[in-house]
Amino acid sequence: MHVIHTSAECYPVAKAGGLGDVVGSLPKYQNAKGVTSWVVMPAYDVPWIQTNNFELVHAAKAHIGPHWFSFKVFKEQDDILGFPLYVVSIPDRFDRSGIYIDPSSGYGYWDEFERYISFQVAVLDWISTFAKKPDLIHCHDHHTALIPFMMTSCPDYEELIGIPTLLTIHNGEYHGWYDMGKRFLLPYFHPDRAGLLEWSGKLNALSSGIRTSWAVSTVSQSYMEELKYNSAGLEPLIQAESEKSQGILNGIDSDVWNPETDPLISTNFSSKNLKKGKKLNKIDLCNQFNLDPDRPTFAFIGRLVKEKGADLLPEVIEAFLGAGHQANFVILGTGDQDLHYRFREMSRQYLGYFDASLQYNEKLAHQIYAGSDFLLMPSRVEPCGLNQMYALRYGTIPIVRAIGGLRDTIVDMDEKEGYGIRFDDFNAESLLKALDRAVSLYQKEKTLLSLQKKAISLDFSWYKSADTYIDLYKKLTFK
Repeated sequence: MHVIHTSAECYPVAKAGGLGDVVGSLPKYQNAKGVTSWVVMPAYDVPWIQTNNFELVHAAKAHIGPHWFSFKVFKEQDDILGFPLYVVSIPDRFDRSGIYIDPSSGYGYWDEFERYISFQVAVLDWISTFAKKPDLIHCHDHHTALIPFMMTSCPDYEELIGIPTLLTIHNGEYHGWYDMGKRFLLPYFHPDRAGLLEWSGKLNALSSGIRTSWAVSTVSQSYMEELKYNSAGLEPLIQAESEKSQGILNGIDSDVWNPETDPLISTNFSSKNLKKGKKLNKIDLCNQFNLDPDRPTFAFIGRLVKEKGADLLPEVIEAFLGAGHQANFVILGTGDQDLHYRFREMSRQYLGYFDASLQYNEKLAHQIYAGSDFLLMPSRVEPCGLNQMYALRYGTIPIVRAIGGLRDTIVDMDEKEGYGIRFDDFNAESLLKALDRAVSLYQKEKTLLSLQKKAISLDFSWYKSADTYIDLYKKLTFK
């Protein structure tokens, strides 16, 4: 079976969030199980592409509306990621260092729709030249969600109409909303199909993909149910298409996230020397941030946005430290500029107790997972969440709100076979109570170590989820 994944992100090539992690690992596990899985993504102006070896496999011209553009497809020569990687180079569209945001301005690119539609058109034009077509095209999020529409609606791609498509929704908050006038940039499509592009008077890429793909998946079972009642306006559509929809829990790449071999942490460790390994990594982490390693250390890693509950953190941390609790807090991430300012002020106000590294730093993220005692994930919305799985892999106890994939992956320590801390309501009081529970746990050294050993022994790798995806592929392709 031959599957092509189309995505705007793929770790370690270019990543902004969990989408990149998934696309950078799922295909590797699928290839190991006998499914030939490729990844096709834009060729950004990023170091990974600049420093690895690529060969030209295709060059052509295509058009969006009346405008022609040239594109080239390059293949990474050595399959060093564990799967074939192809990047599509489109001059003046993707030869930029930012994935979604212009680093010089901090805002999204003005030509967002043109970027994504040119990429999707280039991918379909290229696939149309294949003597042997793929068995299935797996599209990820709204950036590639117009591929199913074009395959089923555009005469240019009528030879692809029989290829099954699967659309995975990684984050239903982002739809790809555009003015309906943008539809004229698509290749000619049958006029009676125009309604499949529209939702609430605008062109909505995600809604189009949901309606025209053969199947829809989300990244956890709970999130699939939540989208039916909270999907930023698509609730009726999600409910109507529920028969072809399925929640499949994400996994993690257990080769990359492995404390025994991780080259990005200061001291490697396993379950056998977990106590010593955690201590040494914690000392290193605390030294980096001028914190006391004898205190419980709480960390937050991720985008500083409301969806992740980052706006709850300043109030909670200030209240917790203001009440006299002896604890460390470390923040790693970027996002809302008001939060950047607030965290900088807190770093000065709570010197020695709080610090924030307002950047994307993969190496530091690994060290924080290895050296922290607790990971905070107070999300408003969490389709799946990977950070809690990374934390468990390093014996760090997640403190999560019971939402989406966090509900599916974290069992509260007070329940049978539990290993984490969960709270239900999104408010400061609930999170403060969770922090109190964590401090009480920290003071019980043997209980904490027992939970850490249970956490590090859990298996959240892609093996099981990869099988579930393959079963879905077989159902769609009758293979």
